[in-house]
Amino acid sequence: HEPMFLLLVNLSFLEMWYTTNIVPKMLLIIIAEQNTISVAGCLAQFYFFGSLAATECLLLAVMSYDRYLAICKPLRYPVLMTGHLCVWLAASSWFCCFFLTAITMVLLSRLPFCAPNEIDHFFCDFTPLIHLSCTDTSLTETIAYAASSAVTLVPFLLITASYSCILAAVLRIPSGTGRQKAFSTCSSHLTSVTVFYGTLIATYLVPSANSPQLLRKGSSLLYTILTPMFNPVNLQNEN
Repeated sequence: HEPMFLLLVNLSFLEMWYTTNIVPKMLLIIIAEQNTISVAGCLAQFYFFGSLAATECLLLAVMSYDRYLAICKPLRYPVLMTGHLCVWLAASSWFCCFFLTAITMVLLSRLPFCAPNEIDHFFCDFTPLIHLSCTDTSLTETIAYAASSAVTLVPFLLITASYSCILAAVLRIPSGTGRQKAFSTCSSHLTSVTVFYGTLIATYLVPSANSPQLLRKGSSLLYTILTPMFNPVNLQNEN
């Protein structure tokens, strides 16, 4: 259980800073009506939001790989998923995502922003910031979308492949008790993946013309606040 507990610690630590980065400012806007933020503060909020969201995608993929090894290759699991490999995968997830988001943040910081500098959102996201620029943003958008695709779509494909193998392995288990135990091992992680990726798709992949801004804000609220609430459930179920 040590690799999964290590990954859960990483995920819980990430979610703690994920909400800390957004919720306090959001409450100030709603309760105290302090609806201003400096350009540097806005860029910093975007940087940590983007980095942590991307890191969560990779950590969820690593967790799905861990579940795949535990269910499909139980006898070789201690050899394949060592503590050293688990630490290396977690550290690589943090480093890669913070590095890739830094590139996007630097490109954003070099863009000129026009008046009235009003963001129609409850936090500083990429699209609202791009809409404020007075110049051509095609290069910045291309690099940002390439980086975001690498850290969202690739992990999603890995998660899908892992759970396809897990489902096939579980269906081969003869006893109903064994199948139920195997499914319960993955249920909490699969719930987190479904909520997180479902809201990401609703927010960023659905065309803006077909998705009202209020709905997009609601979707953003789900994966910035609701998804972190599943971590205590994850810890309890895995324990």
